[in-house]
Amino acid sequence: MKAATVRELKIELENSSPQELVALCLRLSKFKKENKELLTYLLYEASDERNYILEVQKEISNEFDLINTKNYYYIKKSVRKILRNSKKYIRYSGKKDTEVEIMIHFCTELKQIQPSIFNNKVLSGIFSRQIASIRKVITTLHEDLQYDYNQLLDSLLDEE
Repeated sequence: MKAATVRELKIELENSSPQELVALCLRLSKFKKENKELLTYLLYEASDERNYILEVQKEISNEFDLINTKNYYYIKKSVRKILRNSKKYIRYSGKKDTEVEIMIHFCTELKQIQPSIFNNKVLSGIFSRQIASIRKVITTLHEDLQYDYNQLLDSLLDEE
């Protein structure tokens, strides 16, 4: 089965009644956990972005607390999983300032892992790639936000 294009879907959805749209959304939410999470974000959390960011940061911190630090292999696996989840939450929001705040928090937590991530090539690579991606996103923001986030990022990097 070939999937329809976004344009075709938009036209078809515009021609649907509100009851049909509700039924489609509910049916869609039954198929994938991500669809349900996105719908939850859009309905309940999109109106309070600050609270959403704090909840995601709290979840990231909890996940970092649960990492098995006995071996770099387990640390790498856990960090990749946390990064994947963080990117998923960023995708739900779609806002650049939310992305920057969540990723700065991720890098802060990553940097605090003991044993140090800088003794491992893969983990230090993940850290440096995320810093580069944060810098790239910061350049797309308003000048005042750029200054604030660059200060925050520089303080994170100065602690090395």
